[in-house]
Amino acid sequence: MGLPRTRRFWSIAGWTVAAILILMIVGWFAFVPLAKEPGYRFAMAWGSKGEGPGQFEDPTGIAVANGKVFVADSRNNRIQVFTENGRFLRMFGKSGKALGELGRPMNLTIHDGELYVPEYFNDRIQVFGLDGMARRVIGRSGAGPGQFNAPGGVAVAANGDLLVADFYSHRIQELRSDGTFIRQWGTTGRKGHFAGNFIYPTDTAIARNGDLYVADAYANRVQVFDRSGKFRMKWGGPFAIGVPGGFNGWFRVATSLAFGPKGDLFVADFYNNRIQKFSADGTFLTSFGRKGSGPGTFNHPIAVAAAGDGSVFVADFANDRIERWRPEH
Repeated sequence: MGLPRTRRFWSIAGWTVAAILILMIVGWFAFVPLAKEPGYRFAMAWGSKGEGPGQFEDPTGIAVANGKVFVADSRNNRIQVFTENGRFLRMFGKSGKALGELGRPMNLTIHDGELYVPEYFNDRIQVFGLDGMARRVIGRSGAGPGQFNAPGGVAVAANGDLLVADFYSHRIQELRSDGTFIRQWGTTGRKGHFAGNFIYPTDTAIARNGDLYVADAYANRVQVFDRSGKFRMKWGGPFAIGVPGGFNGWFRVATSLAFGPKGDLFVADFYNNRIQKFSADGTFLTSFGRKGSGPGTFNHPIAVAAAGDGSVFVADFANDRIERWRPEH
């Protein structure tokens, strides 16, 4: 005779709920990886809001070399230089468009003894010596080859080629060291969720093997390409198609990339107020930070850099300071 109609309904409902729960559990383990390494511990911080030496107005970029920390102090239109323990050494730059002047410097890169500074407002890359002397300018405003619309980050390949995140043009450009256009990834001015397309990319980094890594900021993911330009992989949320989230390996606007001394990748996860660490193949390793204004917290970490001893330096955007973290052992 079969089950009465009410019992049949509840039986079907029970199996449906069970199936949904199983799918949720499977999805959780598929898309939310567990940490595979210990975390990082807060070591120190320096800076406060202001215009004086050692003060910041929205720090947006950071790079480390030879025991020195270079900070893009964006709204003060200057670069400040510190020891790794936060002692102020010097600063250079002022507001303007002439050689040596800056218009909102962004993510910083050091290569072969030179500092590369993308300028968000001046639509160019400016190159300085590490002593602060301006050397040359690459690019200008526009949507054509070798032109920029608010560049956010730059990586320099072993042969000197530049890989530039062209923010409002939704593309990555590869240029020779003199600014000659080579190629691009993405369609100029067009957002895209598929592989090889971008939504406001903010930074680039090059791995030891020459692969190009892109902080595809508002697509909430990292994309990777080999040196021939071929897409290799992407990660960040389910299928890396732009879904934001606060789980391990997910992003809410990825703004900066930095490779550590062992080849692992650090990503500034802006709205999640944390730094995430991955192996070069995208495997989630660990994360650190939470929202706040006290020691060991972040208020929109926007840029990250790694030193040779394993220390990680973070530009804490809305707290107007720099934080240093060390790996747990």
